[in-house]
Amino acid sequence: MYEHIEQFLAYLSTERQLSSNTLVSYERDLKRFHEFLLDKNVSNWQQVDQGHLRFFSNQLRMKKLSSKSIQRMLSSCRSFFNFMMRRGLIKNNPVTGISAPKIPKKLPKTLDVDQISQLLSPYKKSPAQKNKTTNSKTADEDNLVLRDHAMMELFYSSGLRLSELANLDMNDIDLRDGSMRVIGKGNKTRDLPIGSKAIEALQIWFKARTLLLTAKENENEAAVFLSQHGKRLSNRSIQTRLKSWAVKKDIGSNLHPHMLRHSFASHMLESSSDLRAVQELLGHADISTTQIYTHLDFQHLAKVYDKAHPRAKKSSPNL
Repeated sequence: MYEHIEQFLAYLSTERQLSSNTLVSYERDLKRFHEFLLDKNVSNWQQVDQGHLRFFSNQLRMKKLSSKSIQRMLSSCRSFFNFMMRRGLIKNNPVTGISAPKIPKKLPKTLDVDQISQLLSPYKKSPAQKNKTTNSKTADEDNLVLRDHAMMELFYSSGLRLSELANLDMNDIDLRDGSMRVIGKGNKTRDLPIGSKAIEALQIWFKARTLLLTAKENENEAAVFLSQHGKRLSNRSIQTRLKSWAVKKDIGSNLHPHMLRHSFASHMLESSSDLRAVQELLGHADISTTQIYTHLDFQHLAKVYDKAHPRAKKSSPNL
């Protein structure tokens, strides 16, 4: 029996050209299933039926294997038996109709509103920093602070994906209208509102951006967010800058762009029960993807974005 597994692995290696790690996973899963069958006195593949697969799955569950691992093993078996059917060695795939245990969805990690306020509070220089002589280096650092603040505000204001923010061009944003157009997964475009706090941060950054491009003699760069060299900021650099700010603001070292997106979605749903609206804002093709955020209690209902989003409200004038 095992020679057929070896033939299958050779097929995956030569014809499918799968990676060595993937081949090791297939071999490990099928070897385990083969040992199970030998223990049940099964001597050829034609004898294998759905009962064996159900018994195998239950046995794995009793051994405390994770649902994800069991799903992977059944998937390996399914692929193997499809291979055997194509070779005319068996008539039916015994894995057909066998349901794998559902993988519990992990709740996304979010920041609460107080943590968001702490992260997005304006950066203040210490007295010692203020007294330093201004030079090109400190000016560049100041520009980066303004840029980072605008990035974080925009992430949280509109629930953007990392790639969506990195790929933003200047003509995608209309600050007068408080909106922007982004290209999401599958090259699908969607129009999003921008909260007033993000608009303010972007207005400040755009002034610094103009000076940066002039200094680097690169006025034709279309990207919204630039490196200190006047080029489009990479995904990796954005991730690094967010982690750096989280440490500076005592939020922790595990902040990543998607956490701000998760926070946006969670806070919107805390304030509004309009799941469909949040689905549209996030650009989810399937509403079941959005439903993961409904574990939160809906406490305050709101009808529009400006009322629902904690940083979409305009600040009251100082009296």
